[in-house]
Amino acid sequence: MKFTIVPAILVLAFVGCKEEPKKEVISVTYPQTKKVDTVDTYFGEEVKDPYRWLEDDRSAETAEWVKAENEVTFDYLNKIPFREELKGRLSDLWNYEKVGPPFKEGDYTYFYKNDGLQNQYVLYRYKTGEDPSTAEVFLDPNTFKEDGTISLGETSFSKDGSKLAYSISEGGSDWRKVLVMNTETRKLIGDTLKDIKFSGLSWKGEDGFYYSSYDKPKGSELSAKTDQHKVYYHKMGTPQSADQLIFGATPEEKHRYIGANVTEDNKFLIMRACTSTSGNKLFIKDLSKHDSKFVTILDNTDTDSYVLENVGSKLYIVTNLDAPNRKIVTVDASNPTPDQWKDFLPETENVLSPSTGGGYIFANYMVDAVSKVMQFDYDGKLVREIKLPGVGSAGGFGTKKEEKELYYSFTNYITPGSIYKYDIANGNSELFIKPEIDFNPDNYESHQIFYPSKDGTKIP
Repeated sequence: MKFTIVPAILVLAFVGCKEEPKKEVISVTYPQTKKVDTVDTYFGEEVKDPYRWLEDDRSAETAEWVKAENEVTFDYLNKIPFREELKGRLSDLWNYEKVGPPFKEGDYTYFYKNDGLQNQYVLYRYKTGEDPSTAEVFLDPNTFKEDGTISLGETSFSKDGSKLAYSISEGGSDWRKVLVMNTETRKLIGDTLKDIKFSGLSWKGEDGFYYSSYDKPKGSELSAKTDQHKVYYHKMGTPQSADQLIFGATPEEKHRYIGANVTEDNKFLIMRACTSTSGNKLFIKDLSKHDSKFVTILDNTDTDSYVLENVGSKLYIVTNLDAPNRKIVTVDASNPTPDQWKDFLPETENVLSPSTGGGYIFANYMVDAVSKVMQFDYDGKLVREIKLPGVGSAGGFGTKKEEKELYYSFTNYITPGSIYKYDIANGNSELFIKPEIDFNPDNYESHQIFYPSKDGTKIP
């Protein structure tokens, strides 16, 4: 017997319905929340803020309020008769091995794996060229602290793969600590950075890395205001106090966030600066020249743009400037402003999500809610459309320039997330990892159906 799945609205139909029990009305009495007479004035308008006192996350009064709210919440939830059954069935369906696409660093191939219900993914590795079954645990954030309150944040390998810098967060705080590990011995190096916030990590060779942070505020780390986000360079073997300020905030833009990234060839430092979740300024610095200055690519936050790749001084930039679905342009790093841009992959009617690897650019388009991936060379010539395992969503397609193969993930409504190995030269894909699940996809069929909207547009 087969079941048909129509990918329109997902319904929790897998929970296994029994005869519906008689409904019991559960009454809820909420604790009183006091109001205070707090008023702010913005642009001449008074705005009341009667619950301002709850912003003091360290006060005993706030703690008592949270405790009372939790008691009401869990008293209600624990009375739901089918709650444990629902939890059990969903746990069964979610309790399977999940693996991320492998990536190569130095002499090893790494991948993240969750054996089913682990709180955090574990980083594994094996010697490149050896059987993946020989993979060993490299970094397990579940062991950082017994109560699970320390989580893994950003990770970044040095260019030769000999070192790993990674950040950890304690108790959910945005303020993080950065540790550095020798990947051969798996022992920590003395370079530990503290009080890092909203930061990526990007190595310049093996000597050091760039990171972002604020000056640590006085008082509560969870509620104190922060501004003046800056980028620093940490040279290995030196104290954090000696870290070099690379890029700072301006008085006019003290609330902006700044992130740094070094290109794969170590030639350029790319800087993105933004003041919200959309739109960014873009700057570039030539690291091969000792006294080089930052050159402005974009000096406004009207668009989202980033440097995808470079071949020598030729930059490949992904942008939504005059292209809501995104496009790729090229420009020389010596004069990179938008008036010099040349279209490399023009905008289409489909949203573009590109990546690079093996000397090619992979354009992942979302077409009618499914993935279509095109492989282009650096001159913009289409090499091929990649034949995916089926109709669904694919992601990944990124690796280093010198690699001959890459890994990508694929999933759809009846296929759990699986990893495929792709031969960049001949275009062949082969299954690398498919999770074993107590679920038979042969019992289901998946069809994509289009319906006309009011204006006649066909909607998948």
